[in-house]
Amino acid sequence: MNFAACILPAAPVRKKPSHKSEMVNQLLFGETMRIIEAKKNWWKIQTLHDNYEGWIRNNMVQSIQGELPDNSFVAGEMINTIGINGNKMLISFGASLPAYNNGKGKLGTSEYAFPGYAVNRTEMKPGKEIILLLTFQWMNAPYLWGGRTPLGVDCSGFAQVIFKMMGLDLLRDAKQQVGQGMKVKKLEEAQCGDLAFFERKNKITHVGILLSPTEIIHASGKVRIDKIDKKGIINSENGKRTHSLAVIRRYW
Repeated sequence: MNFAACILPAAPVRKKPSHKSEMVNQLLFGETMRIIEAKKNWWKIQTLHDNYEGWIRNNMVQSIQGELPDNSFVAGEMINTIGINGNKMLISFGASLPAYNNGKGKLGTSEYAFPGYAVNRTEMKPGKEIILLLTFQWMNAPYLWGGRTPLGVDCSGFAQVIFKMMGLDLLRDAKQQVGQGMKVKKLEEAQCGDLAFFERKNKITHVGILLSPTEIIHASGKVRIDKIDKKGIINSENGKRTHSLAVIRRYW
């Protein structure tokens, strides 16, 4: 079976093998995938961390032969500098650092140097303090369908990258994430770090990270903090209700 890893800061994954097709996801540097099908310069792939499928240009990835690299370490700053094959490149928060050891690593045939702040996500302990530290850095990041970086992120991508930093692998879309974790019966029982899911016409369409039973941080237009009650989200700027609460889930 053929495997590959993203070799760029953020590579678009599209619904169909065309630049004109909808971007349904982004892969961060170092994230790995299984190659399902090849069509000219496009590969249909399935990401290994969440089994998400889509199409990616094959010049955005590095083929991997043999054993897959350990991906315990991730980049810890919002924007990080990495040196790969003698060239500098910027990678974002949560990018994977394959086979990382003492400031260096290897991705397929490519070697890299990472002098920045590397986080071993397998040693992170989820909790209120780390949730607040990680999420507040994303304030005002613009909304981007399929995005997973501080320069553009969607609601489920925001939750997924934050949880990745804490060693928890969520699925990609809100409608998939709602099937993970444990149900929290009442909003009053919610804790910082629980995910709240919202519905429209009985379908899950949005997700946010609860900061408390009365506040939520989520990507809606931009990453923002709004009020929440048992009916849903209330825009903190204009007082209007924007999303209808469906269910709350806990993941640790």
